[in-house]
Amino acid sequence: MSRFVRSERRKLADLFSTVGPEAPTMCDGWVARDLAAHLVIRERRPDTSLGMFIPPLRSHARNTLRSFAARPYPDLVELVRNPPLWSPVSNPLVEGMTNGLEFFVHHEDVRRAQPGWQPRDLPKEDQAALWKTASLIARLRLRKFPAALLVQAPGFGEVTAGTGGERLRLVGAPGELAYFLSGRQRATRVQIDGPPALADRLRTSPLKI
Repeated sequence: MSRFVRSERRKLADLFSTVGPEAPTMCDGWVARDLAAHLVIRERRPDTSLGMFIPPLRSHARNTLRSFAARPYPDLVELVRNPPLWSPVSNPLVEGMTNGLEFFVHHEDVRRAQPGWQPRDLPKEDQAALWKTASLIARLRLRKFPAALLVQAPGFGEVTAGTGGERLRLVGAPGELAYFLSGRQRATRVQIDGPPALADRLRTSPLKI
């Protein structure tokens, strides 16, 4: 996974440079410079992560994001490209676990906000790594979904989730499933088989990363 993380990081940094600071992303309210700033402070300012759990600190996190987003864009992209080795999320001992989904999803957040995007044909080993993550988050994020849900990645495996009841099947490539399960359902290429009302509910459930 570490090789995959490094590859996704490099490709995302290259894409940031190509599309420019004001390019749209799939993250509501964020353009490319905002997303780049998010990735930088996640690795270099771990104090800001407390804002996710402690409401009084949310303004601190927002202000730090704005401050980094205001930096010269090429400098910001270089900070994304070259993470600090001391970071609790990007050091070599943990980056495979902490950054695999993060960089894949945010790479796709930039790609899929551009005209004419298509799913990537990823190497089998990368798809296997993504399926490992997708199968885990499917169990976690869909555990309370009101259906007997089968999540399938043909050629890689399948998992069950949900509380039981009517059957629903979610099928896709590992990368598409990982992106879908990160709350980006509207921008994925997956197949959902089952009762239309349940399928629509799955497409609009708040499955956030």
